[in-house]
Amino acid sequence: MKQINLLIICLLGLMIGSCNKFMDRDPLAKISPDNFFKTEKDLRLYVNSMYTMVPDAEGIYNEDMDNVVKSSTSEFLTGKRQVPVTGGGWTWTELRKINYFLVNCNKVLPYSTTRKYVGAAKFFRAWFYFEMVKKFGDVPWYTTPLDVNDKALLQKARDPRKLIMDSVMADIDSAIVSLDGVKSNELVTKWTALALKARIGLFEGTFRKYHKEFNLPDENKFLQAAADAAAQLMAGGQYRIFTSSPNVAYRDLFATKNANPDEIILSRKYSAGLQLYHNANYYTITASYGQPGLEKSLVNSYLMKDGTRFTDQPGYDKMQFFQECQGRDPRLAQTIRTPGYTRIGNTNKLVPDFGAAVTGYQVIKYVTDESQDSYVKNDNDMPVFRYAEVLLNYAEAKAELGQLTQADLDQTIKLVRNRVGMPGLDMAAANANPDPYEAARYSNKNISGVLLEIRRERRIELLMENFRWNDICRWKEGTMLTRQFKGMYFPGTGSFDLDNDGKVDIVIYEGTKPTGPKGPAYLKLGSEIDLENGTSGGAIVVNRNIGKTFNETRDYLYPVPIQERTLNRNLTQNPNWNDGL
Repeated sequence: MKQINLLIICLLGLMIGSCNKFMDRDPLAKISPDNFFKTEKDLRLYVNSMYTMVPDAEGIYNEDMDNVVKSSTSEFLTGKRQVPVTGGGWTWTELRKINYFLVNCNKVLPYSTTRKYVGAAKFFRAWFYFEMVKKFGDVPWYTTPLDVNDKALLQKARDPRKLIMDSVMADIDSAIVSLDGVKSNELVTKWTALALKARIGLFEGTFRKYHKEFNLPDENKFLQAAADAAAQLMAGGQYRIFTSSPNVAYRDLFATKNANPDEIILSRKYSAGLQLYHNANYYTITASYGQPGLEKSLVNSYLMKDGTRFTDQPGYDKMQFFQECQGRDPRLAQTIRTPGYTRIGNTNKLVPDFGAAVTGYQVIKYVTDESQDSYVKNDNDMPVFRYAEVLLNYAEAKAELGQLTQADLDQTIKLVRNRVGMPGLDMAAANANPDPYEAARYSNKNISGVLLEIRRERRIELLMENFRWNDICRWKEGTMLTRQFKGMYFPGTGSFDLDNDGKVDIVIYEGTKPTGPKGPAYLKLGSEIDLENGTSGGAIVVNRNIGKTFNETRDYLYPVPIQERTLNRNLTQNPNWNDGL
């Protein structure tokens, strides 16, 4: 059944999903509703084509804000983005497909047959508009597929964000009621819709709370919707945090072939049999994709296994790699190579490869066995909605509403930490003694101690799952992206044993490369590796001479492409984006 569903998705993705862009207004594959939407099979085939909206693997794991650092610095981080001529995310193909279905699917068949398919289409329309609003803010709201002769709709202005998001919530509520309550991580269900509603509500509620410049009302309405949706999903009893083997369970969620049905609510499916692959292994073990490595502040944010703060330890900022990895939150060792790391299916102990990780903290999340190391060879499923996110959404929404209790934390954060054998979060202790290291990272100094801890948990648990920019955006903390990105600490030049096994793993040198045994990585100071204080040591610094800027009055929204504003003069540009029109 899985392969049939995957094949349908692939074929329809080619037939329909890759049609010309929305504004090309090409007829939807010449499908006539009177001739096509006659059987339930027709509905199922068409709705399956909407699954092209589910993010692909690269969109999920290829994160490079302030969590994962690369050898190159994007224009997003340097502040050098320009208004694009076309593209830039302003694409409407999927919406036209969805609206065509919603307008035509009930012309022949009764609603009792079309109900769950209408629910799926409403789910995808809510998701589509949520993504558009995150990027652009105000956008045109369409409920019908545009026609080349419909001049009024083609010249439609942007509708207010309030109207759009109220409509999104109406769509997702309709989806929740209409979709089946079955459990599937391949198809959208009532539970997927609840998870999406919790995600939407948290984003929009916090965005409105922290971005007062947009003058958006009803922040608590969205936060309450997030909490209620998450609570309904939690009460459904369909999902749980997978804890059968705490030493490997977190890594297994991302590296096993088939998505875990106990926790993964929806996944992007991959299959060797159908030649559907992604590139996670190659991305993390080669230099081809910018040598992605975790940033120092994120590594510092991982707690000790007993729940105490790593950054409370004297000299934490000058600990070398072996020492800083001892006694930490086990998720650290299931996210990056730490001392004693072995590949899945192998017993050889490996140290970080600086040729693949510019900070030294080499990512292993999503990495499978060595048979999938070739270019585009991974077939492990990619989680898109998972239960841990729902729990974290619930805890954060309740905290933002001022309704959070210790009981709430015990049924959310505690469950996430139980997976790796860590203690839960004590609300009173967190509020009485907020973490100064975490607090210093935020420009907003009015964040409670417990909210700092929830944000910490989110950053760690959901790393490389395509949340980081959205979180920074909704919290209005864009200045986080302007700080100097750092990596491992070294006291200076010399030879270093990263895993404390008695063998030299890395040699940092000046001048001429020293002669020595094969095996260690030789890195020249100032060219192949850069330390904060040169020969006096310090943390690795990445792209020291490339400035990063963030425009608080502009960069939280994307610009509308020039071509779209040229064709439709009623489209306004987002604040402080200059396109010359």
